[in-house]
Amino acid sequence: MGEYRIAVIPGDGIGPEIVGQALLVLEAVGRRFGHAFHTEKLLAGGCAIDARGECLPQETIDTCLKSDAVLLGAVGGPKWDAVPGDQRPEKALLRLRERLGLFANLRPAILHGPLKDACPLKPELVPDGLDILIVRELTGGIYFGARGRREGKYGPEAFDEEAYSVFEIQRIARVAFAAAQKRHKRLCCVDKANVLETSRLWREVLEALHPEYPDVKLEYMYVDNAAMQLVRDPGHFDVIVTNNIFGDILSDEASMVTGSIGMLPSASLSAGSLGMYEPIHGSAPDIAGRDLANPIATILSVAMLLRYSLGLEEEARSIEDAVTQVLESGARTADIAAGGPALGTREMGARILACL
Repeated sequence: MGEYRIAVIPGDGIGPEIVGQALLVLEAVGRRFGHAFHTEKLLAGGCAIDARGECLPQETIDTCLKSDAVLLGAVGGPKWDAVPGDQRPEKALLRLRERLGLFANLRPAILHGPLKDACPLKPELVPDGLDILIVRELTGGIYFGARGRREGKYGPEAFDEEAYSVFEIQRIARVAFAAAQKRHKRLCCVDKANVLETSRLWREVLEALHPEYPDVKLEYMYVDNAAMQLVRDPGHFDVIVTNNIFGDILSDEASMVTGSIGMLPSASLSAGSLGMYEPIHGSAPDIAGRDLANPIATILSVAMLLRYSLGLEEEARSIEDAVTQVLESGARTADIAAGGPALGTREMGARILACL
């Protein structure tokens, strides 16, 4: 029914293992629905440093730009800790986001029904489960601002600059408002407007845009309070929109409320259809090559890829339904097994494939 080009960056640590299982799922979806997914594996991160002497070769960028979507495993690890800052594996992610124009990061934090016992919160705090979408601005703010060393008031100091334009805030806000319209029509902007001028600009821009989305209830919350409310009353949130650094921190916190960081996918989107899809966890080098990693976040990232970049909703739901069926059957990897029997990476992938 369709032919698509998918750029695949397995990355470092457990990246190749979890991406391998995700690609088997993608192939199964292709067979079931009659699609042809043409994949090409590329280098980025620590493995690229080892092979090419740089964390992000130009050919990786060029191939990604020519593709319909990008699937990423994870990059980095202690092996490359001594590499200069501008060439560390993590820099590959920042450069990919910038070069591909991936300004909007969608991170769903969903507590799957069968995993309620894995949630660290008291059951009465999540009586109806948990389903939060964090919309994080991805190519601006302190991660991309001016930085350096200088002589300061108390001697030598380092600095990192936070800056946002009206345009950058408008485009991420529109993504968040539109997402809220498709959900429960509640949007919370998380900021630090009592201290930061950038946060005050965020509020001005959202207030100006709000009349275009009159069906969405808009509220604001300071980031410190939001961090508390995520563990005190997580059901309060529907869609959260926030800047780069706050989104980075809060989405990891939200992931642990759901029971395991190994369960959560993410989508990084551009103004067009091109997107990069990856689990929110890292490369976990301590378990790499041991068939222990949970592949579900990467497999669910494939579902997001199908939905957001390729417009294949039924295909995306088939993956999500398969994951739900496997979890309902009691299958668990070590991170969600709570000390009980645990499957390895390959066996969990095989169970999901069987449901597909």
